[in-house]
Amino acid sequence: MKFNPTASEYVAWQFLKARRLGASFKRQQIIGGMIVDFLAPKLKLVVEVDGGYHEQTARADARRDRALGNAGYRVLRLSAAEVLTEPRLAAARVLLAVRECGG
Repeated sequence: MKFNPTASEYVAWQFLKARRLGASFKRQQIIGGMIVDFLAPKLKLVVEVDGGYHEQTARADARRDRALGNAGYRVLRLSAAEVLTEPRLAAARVLLAVRECGG
């Protein structure tokens, strides 16, 4: 996915890259055997962009979020629809999380 992102991941990367929201993000990072969409390592902030598939995996996503939380990470989930239709709102949600994490 790093080299062939979904449309929503591509749009999210446009507002996450180059410290545009005050934190350095990396794409498709491995944490404890799990691949996360975006990670701000210094802040331990994970941003996941969830498409329609995630409606069917809510329980598994909740387990992942707990595991990441237990490892000291904060997880922010954005819907793919939000990223595609309201990218400024999605970016504002990430900015708020960055600030809450000390960025």
